[in-house]
Amino acid sequence: MPTTTYGAVLRLPGVARLFVVSFVARIPAAMVGVVLTLHVVSTLGRGYAQAGVVVGAATVGMALGAPWRGRLVDKLGLRRAIAPSVVVESAVWLAAPHLSYELLTGAAFVAGLFLVPVFSVSRQSLSVLVPIQHQRAAFALDSVAVELTFMLSPVIGVLLATQASTSVALTVVGALTVGAGVLLMWANPPTRSAPSAGPAPELPKGRLLTPGLVVVLLAGLAAAFVLVGTDVSLVATLNDGGRSGDIGWMIALWAGGSVVGGLIHGATHRNPSPLVLVAILALATVPAAFATGHVWLAVAVVVAGLPCAPALSSINATLVRLVPEHRRGEVMGWSGTMGTVGNALGAPLCGAVIDRATPGAGFMTAAVVGGGIAVSGLVALALVRRRGAVDAPVEERVVPRHVPSVRGRVRLVRHRGAGVVRRARVRRPSR
Repeated sequence: MPTTTYGAVLRLPGVARLFVVSFVARIPAAMVGVVLTLHVVSTLGRGYAQAGVVVGAATVGMALGAPWRGRLVDKLGLRRAIAPSVVVESAVWLAAPHLSYELLTGAAFVAGLFLVPVFSVSRQSLSVLVPIQHQRAAFALDSVAVELTFMLSPVIGVLLATQASTSVALTVVGALTVGAGVLLMWANPPTRSAPSAGPAPELPKGRLLTPGLVVVLLAGLAAAFVLVGTDVSLVATLNDGGRSGDIGWMIALWAGGSVVGGLIHGATHRNPSPLVLVAILALATVPAAFATGHVWLAVAVVVAGLPCAPALSSINATLVRLVPEHRRGEVMGWSGTMGTVGNALGAPLCGAVIDRATPGAGFMTAAVVGGGIAVSGLVALALVRRRGAVDAPVEERVVPRHVPSVRGRVRLVRHRGAGVVRRARVRRPSR
C-alpha cells in the first residue's frame, strides 16, 4: 500500500473541518476531571479520596452512556441523538457550582451519562470521509490531536480554578460542553455514507461481537490500563523524589513522544496488529521502572510515549473495518467504555502496588498486566484462526448482488478473511 501524506488526508472534503471541530469540542471533556477534583478539594473542603468518588461517578456514567449514545447516533442521526445531551448538560453544569458534595456526585454521574460523544463521533465520521487506503494516516492524525488536547486542556482548567475560582472553572467546563454539542450539531459531520445509485450491498447477517472484534476491544482496555498506570506511576515517582514541580513538563514530554510516534506511524505503509502495538506499548513502559534520576526518567517517558498514539489509532482504524457502517457508532461507544474500564482498573491497582512497594513497581504492573492482555489476545486470535473463524474486514465481507462477468454464469469467489471458496451464481450484465 503506498504511503499516504497528511496533506492528502487533510485535502479530502470535510476532513480538515472535522479535525478543527473535534479538537475544539474535546477540550471540555479533557479538563473536567482536574476541575472537579480541585472543586471538591478546594471549594467543598473534602479530601482527594472523596474527589476521586466524584470523578469516578462521572467515569461510570461515561462507561454506561457511551454505547447507548453511539447506538442513538446509528439509529437517529447525529443531530437528533445529541440534542438531549445539550439540554441535560446545560442543566447539570449550570447547577454544579452550587451543589453540595452528595448532589454533585449524582450530577457528575448524569453529566458522564449524557456527555456529548465527541471522540466516538469524530472517529466514526473519519471512517466515512476517508477512503480505506488513507485511514491509517487519518486515525494517526486523530490520535495526535487527542494528545494535544490532553496536553492543553488540564492546563487551562488549572489556570481557571487557581486564578479565578473552581466555580468559574466548572461554569466554563459546562459552557464549553454545551458549546461542543452545538458545534457538532452545526457541523453535522457524516456518520453514514451517502446511498449510492446502484443496488445496495447485502451486509452479512450475524452477531456483532465476533472474536476479532472482542480482542480489539480488549486491546483498547489494555492500552488504557498501561497509560493510566504510567500516569499514576510517573506522578508518584516525582512526588516521592521531591520534584512535584516537574510533573507538568514530564507529562508533556510523554505526550510529545506520543505525537512523534503517531506522526511516524501514520506516514508509513506498515500495518501491524493493534494487539502487537499494545504489547510494544507495554514493553516500552518497562525502562521507566528502572530510571534513576530525572534525566533518565525524562528519556524513559519519551520512549514510553512513542507507541501510544500508534496503538490507539490502530485500534480505532481496525474497529471501523470490522463492523458494518450502520453499527459503528455503537461499537465506537463500546470502545470508549473499554477505555474507561481500563482507566478504572489501572489507577487503583497500580496505586495499590505503589503504596506497598515503589513507584517503579507501578510502571511494571502497568506493563505486565497490559502486555499480558495483549499477548493473550494474540494467542486467542491464533487459536481462532486455526478453527477458521477469523473475522474478515467488512469491506471484504460485503457480497454484491450481481458480479459482472462476460465469461459465463458461474465464478469462484474467494473470501480472503475466512479462507473459504464457494460457488456463486452471477447474471450476465445487460447491455
